Amino acid sequence: MLPLRVKLRPKIDRLPSLWYKRAAMPPKNIKQVSPLKKWTVAARPWALPASTMPVIFGTSLAWVIGGAAFHIARFILALAAMVILHSAANMMSDVFDDHRGLDREVTPVSGAIVRGWLTGRQVAVGSMILFVIGSALGLALVLRTGKVLAFIGLLGLAIGAGYSFLKYRALGDLAVFLNFGLLGALGAWVVQTGNFSWLPVAWTVPQAMLVVAILHANNWRDTISDKERKVTTVASLLGDKGSLAYYGFLLFGSYIYIFSLMIIPKVFRWSMTAMPLTFVLIILGLPKALGLWERARRRHAPRQPMDFVVLDGATSQYNLVFGILCILALWLEYALTRL
Repeated sequence: MLPLRVKLRPKIDRLPSLWYKRAAMPPKNIKQVSPLKKWTVAARPWALPASTMPVIFGTSLAWVIGGAAFHIARFILALAAMVILHSAANMMSDVFDDHRGLDREVTPVSGAIVRGWLTGRQVAVGSMILFVIGSALGLALVLRTGKVLAFIGLLGLAIGAGYSFLKYRALGDLAVFLNFGLLGALGAWVVQTGNFSWLPVAWTVPQAMLVVAILHANNWRDTISDKERKVTTVASLLGDKGSLAYYGFLLFGSYIYIFSLMIIPKVFRWSMTAMPLTFVLIILGLPKALGLWERARRRHAPRQPMDFVVLDGATSQYNLVFGILCILALWLEYALTRL
């Protein structure tokens, strides 16, 4: 991953942030790094909340709103499959990035290839093994649930396996919007209920938007290096100012969307189920969203040198908070309706 020069971020060699240099620098003796740590870093677990939150949300939605019985074994299998498949996709993405020369400098959230801990071939083999394991878990769920889940799973697997191809052609945002948002929640709903519904699709859009915000923050930072290697992303198409507007839309549009689904179906008496008023809890995450917006807005003159560089990681943390608040809103509704 190349550091952005000129306006988008200060030069690393001029930063006083010693913690960053230490975090980014691989150990002198690679043999000192345990195999567990190497493979854990290769899987990039810091990104997993992006895929696990929709599964937990979709499961909670099936129980609280859908009135389904809670199948704990199915939930555990679904969550494990999502974690494994997401890790596989992360690893395969790193393999393709390394092959195209996109990742050349180590950052705190870099994978194992650029650190020199594992070879591209090793990570590719590891990724394929995880794809097989995750697919096997998915098949076990299909045998318990039915054909609807099979279709969702095959679509998600195809997107995950082809993500590296899609992201180079400005389709990465759409891929994560579907896989780590809508399809994750819908699949979790089907696992619990056995039936298809548009409800988890509609209600998971805000969380899916924030997953896209994580990817966009990463691509926005890497715009220059991506253009040098002829990689097209939404960020490179929008440019710097357009990327700021897009990031703001993803951050704050999620709030507008939820409040719209709380109010509009009731006002216009739509047949669609309105979101419970307990979703007002998401307001608790607004200060953090404003903090991220400030980081993005001050990208040319950050308060802290690394504010924009690690915006993707900070957005991932916010996505976790937002997802937890949405899940708590569901369970608060469950508690209030049974008082």
